[in-house]
Amino acid sequence: MHSLFYVLFHPLNTLNLWLEDDPNASIVDVLYLFTTFSAFGIWLVFDRYQKAVNSAVSFHHPAPEAADPSWDSRVIPNANLRSHLQMPDLLPLQFGGGGREYITCFDPANNLHLTSALADDARSIEAKIKRAKNAQIKWCETSFGERRRVMRSLLKWLVENQELCARIACRDSGKTMIDAALGEILSTCSKLEWLINHGERALRTETRYSNLMMSYKKSQVIYEPKGVVAAIVSWNYRWCCFSDVIDKAADLIVALHNAWSPIVASIFAGNAIVLKASEHVIWSTEWFVGAIHKCLEVLGYDADIVQTVCCWPDQAEALTKSPLIKHITFIGSEEIGRKVAMAATEHLTPVTLELGGKDPAIILPDTDLQKWSSIWMRGIFQNSGQNCIGIERLIVHSKQYNELFDILTERVAKLRFGSVLAPTREGYINTVDCGSMISNDRFSVLEELVFQAQEDGARVDIGGKELLHTSCEGKSFFQATVVGDAKPSSRISQVELFAPIALLIRYDDIDEAITIANGTRYGLGASVFGPHQDLCIEVAKELHCGMVSVNDFGVYYLNQDLPFGGTKSSGYGRFGGSEGLRALTNPKAIVTDRWPSFVQTTIPKVLDYPIRSLVRSWDFIHGLTMLLYADGYRARFNGLLQLTKARR
Repeated sequence: MHSLFYVLFHPLNTLNLWLEDDPNASIVDVLYLFTTFSAFGIWLVFDRYQKAVNSAVSFHHPAPEAADPSWDSRVIPNANLRSHLQMPDLLPLQFGGGGREYITCFDPANNLHLTSALADDARSIEAKIKRAKNAQIKWCETSFGERRRVMRSLLKWLVENQELCARIACRDSGKTMIDAALGEILSTCSKLEWLINHGERALRTETRYSNLMMSYKKSQVIYEPKGVVAAIVSWNYRWCCFSDVIDKAADLIVALHNAWSPIVASIFAGNAIVLKASEHVIWSTEWFVGAIHKCLEVLGYDADIVQTVCCWPDQAEALTKSPLIKHITFIGSEEIGRKVAMAATEHLTPVTLELGGKDPAIILPDTDLQKWSSIWMRGIFQNSGQNCIGIERLIVHSKQYNELFDILTERVAKLRFGSVLAPTREGYINTVDCGSMISNDRFSVLEELVFQAQEDGARVDIGGKELLHTSCEGKSFFQATVVGDAKPSSRISQVELFAPIALLIRYDDIDEAITIANGTRYGLGASVFGPHQDLCIEVAKELHCGMVSVNDFGVYYLNQDLPFGGTKSSGYGRFGGSEGLRALTNPKAIVTDRWPSFVQTTIPKVLDYPIRSLVRSWDFIHGLTMLLYADGYRARFNGLLQLTKARR
């Protein structure tokens, strides 16, 4: 034992072990040093190999000129997606007619022309789907380790280029840098991190439990790639007066996250993907997807596994009705979601729908209003209210209503609207809190809703109209608005606003608050605020929705291990978490023999064709059922006796 401790703690004292007259010299010391340094060398080689094979790879994706705050371009009066029809000089120089359509891309905060993109037609969409299918054949053979390396490389690039990405998102959507960081960068980084750390766990082969009768079998589930999948954001951006639905813009203006999130999930599952980009953010989406193409090329993979489609609605069925598309993820309005689901029935293509929301925030009695007011402000006015899980209704107890109304009115009056990329000599203008909306198409309807609410007795002391900005050329700014004393059944309380509008509704008891929260056609997300967490959880369990935050807003999306989706008219299916990743695969059950050399299935003679005796065959099955499932050991023993007798 003494020698062992000596070798462990004093190996360097044996450097003179080759001296013949050294009484402490020992072959053990030689072996100790040799083994130690050999192990260290092996570890260094292995570590270097792992880094070479699995570490993130740097790549360069050139920035567009429009990302520079000092960039200037032609101002389009009353800019819209079809401005090129009134101003043909906006079309590219190589435009030669031929019946192809274009889409005008512009900065909604400043009306600066970005580009005029060629819209895909049915033929080009079909060609892109086929290219994705051909590329997927080889991609599906990659290992999880190889796919993780792609995710690591993308994450590394995104973190290193986050300011550039935020500026590009701002340029195409009019949002602020902070909104871009929260809605684009953080959420996408969280998605990539989850795939790197937990994606394989969700998709690796699972061994499932078995019963006594099948104890000699091994049951497994493997998750195979589907092939080519599609992700679609809303291609229509109008108010649907007859169905009381506003086509969503919230997810339209998160071009980075809404493009990357379905792409990275799909390719990690071994699929190829065709992304239908929104017309409003084609310019930025093409650039963000271009970064993924560059990453794949640098790592030696075929970039055709990721295809981008931009088209007008009349061409979209080439994607939704394609027999080569094996799954569709749709993020948009209820009306368009129904059309996508109907089109997908032609080939029974599975669909995940994330549609509208009218998310409530229930404020329980005795809640500290000042403490949580900043979260409510962020939940309502982030992205100028264009957030699919934004707070659309504040349901507050009557005793605290006046205090909350005053708090919000005071804070909303101080909000500053503008563009962080306004073309001024100084570059960035002064700090702004809210950017523009993606479009002014719905402003007349929003103003009408606010007016109707006032007619019904609601109180509006601030906002409610279009904001005519003094320094920005864009016409897509809407005033920050506070609507108090809204009736739960009023139209403004029932439809999704997607605008910088705070809506306050009173209640007198908690049951009434729950009824109001559940009183719309939607069921996406919700929040519950209160001084007692146990009571908040009880209320949360009563809400008809897919996700709830307690004393917070929208945090269930930053944890990418959670499924994301809603109920009722907010859609079905989930993306995010294991549930969302597995939805992009084909689960296949495989049953094998656990000990094939010893036990395998044979058909007892009493059950073998041709049946010799119906009575004995029935007794055998009856006895087997009693043996396996009867209630009590006596009954099971009797079943064994009946089984044995019938077998003889």
